[in-house]
Amino acid sequence: MLLSMTGYGKAVATHLDKTIHVEVKTLNSKALDCSTRIAPIYREKEMEIRRMIQDSVVRGKVDFSIWITKDEATDTATINPVLAAGYYRQLTALQQQLGLSGSPMTADAVVPLIMRMPDIMTRTDVEELTEEEWVVARAAISEALDSLTDFRRQEGTALRHKFEEKLDNIAALMTKIEPYEQSRVEKIRQRLTDNLKALPGVEYDAGRLEQELIYYIEKLDISEEKQRLANHLKYFRDTMDEPQSQGKKLGFIAQEMGREINTTGSKSNQAEMQNIVVQMKDELEQIKEQVLNAL
Repeated sequence: MLLSMTGYGKAVATHLDKTIHVEVKTLNSKALDCSTRIAPIYREKEMEIRRMIQDSVVRGKVDFSIWITKDEATDTATINPVLAAGYYRQLTALQQQLGLSGSPMTADAVVPLIMRMPDIMTRTDVEELTEEEWVVARAAISEALDSLTDFRRQEGTALRHKFEEKLDNIAALMTKIEPYEQSRVEKIRQRLTDNLKALPGVEYDAGRLEQELIYYIEKLDISEEKQRLANHLKYFRDTMDEPQSQGKKLGFIAQEMGREINTTGSKSNQAEMQNIVVQMKDELEQIKEQVLNAL
């Protein structure tokens, strides 16, 4: 089953007055590269969260976020009146100390100023993570990761269709080489014979010429390259059918396919054959680009 490394998943859960949001995005990467943004209350569970991500994602660049929103009516943040009174006294004293003219600061002027002072807002509760809340949050993380896997599976299906198309194209192009491969033997023989006849006063042994011709043609024979390339095409398809996604393995197979295509090109001494080889290289290059996205 082929999976893509590109994916997106999210989940939302509720616990008491909290809404828990989880979002995970992935891109292609050679290894697991995980970046997390975790709400403070869940920081103690960061290692467990990372293990869940690693088990699900396996490989890729991961951007994971979990945060909490609350109803404003339940927000327990309040103004610290003692600190506010202290700030007011200090501001009034500073006004007098500096000899600033005018009446003492009015409420309209001083309240906005005090509200910007450090630590003026306090919380009356200290949040602690309960087991019940973590069960809900953990389920939300699992749901987001499952959603990510579904997305990657859909993208993997699209990748597979693309690979199948390119593999079929390479196989078809390989078949197109055969007519030129067969006709070039006679062309080589005719060219050598004509060149020898054009040399004045040169006699040659026809039997020896045939032996040399056979040796020369064997050097240009691409039967083994074609057979190995056909095997690689089949191996690529079989690997896509394996239970686990094998992106790295597909990349290695694509490299071996490239070697056979390059060798075929070096042995192709006809323009028509070389043009076909160039088309095969183009199809393979598109496979190599897309295989980087395969998990």
